Amino acid sequence: MNFTFLRTLLVLGRVSNLPTVWSNCLAGWWLSGGGNFWKLPFLLLGTSFLYVGGMFLNDAFDADFDRQRRAERPIPSNKISLDAVWKFGFAWLVLGILLLFCLGKTVGALGIVLAVFILIYDAAHKYLMASPWLMGACRFWVYVIAGATGAYGLNGWPIFCGAALALYIVGLSYVAKRESFRGAVPYWPLIFLVAPVILAIAMNSGKYLEPAFLVSLVMISWAAFSVRTIFLGGEINVSSVVTNLLAGIVFVDWLAVAPQIPALPSVIIFLALFGLTKLLQNFVPAT
Repeated sequence: MNFTFLRTLLVLGRVSNLPTVWSNCLAGWWLSGGGNFWKLPFLLLGTSFLYVGGMFLNDAFDADFDRQRRAERPIPSNKISLDAVWKFGFAWLVLGILLLFCLGKTVGALGIVLAVFILIYDAAHKYLMASPWLMGACRFWVYVIAGATGAYGLNGWPIFCGAALALYIVGLSYVAKRESFRGAVPYWPLIFLVAPVILAIAMNSGKYLEPAFLVSLVMISWAAFSVRTIFLGGEINVSSVVTNLLAGIVFVDWLAVAPQIPALPSVIIFLALFGLTKLLQNFVPAT
């Protein structure tokens, strides 16, 4: 396998966003008590393969559109055949589901649910205005899957925090739609970006409120930095806005667990994942 083809696979899989999938997994797992450390490799690999498979199939479904609007993508630029992308995409999905079944029938079944949502999104997102809600649902199911692997099993915390992340993804995805379709970036989807902060402040009190508040400031500051050009006027680089908001997913996950885990490990782990995301985005496009 030569370097050019390897890079094509990395671009198709949008692997620069994988650290955000890992932070989703860690957050959902921690919210369910952590533990069961032997399950983490299967969880991280399984969800990673599902993400990569979804990204491959996204390009496969969008091949005709990309030939007209995004000729630089791997399929229209003839870096890889459409048939190969279909095969790779479904292979990654199957492998991801099989890895999740190693964690039990419930987790495997949830993996199938996630795969179905991924396929529906990939097939419909260019034609369905409400497709950002499907994208949000995909990240929600990652939280649920991760929660089911924790020592306490699935409970309300990963469900509620997964829902807050889903709303953040909805806002991000409505902005991302303007990357393919010309037009002004609407303000109203940006409201969804603050959903995790509202939930964190509402669900934490006493000694748990301070870490929630501090990480909320980090998350809101990054989100404001990411979308600032939308309000400044002039030409907006939607790709840059979306790329930064994607990296901000790590801060959403950090906010979910900050009140429940020691400060030092959370700072190290989530800042490292954020830094890794931004580093990888310099080499592999996030969108």
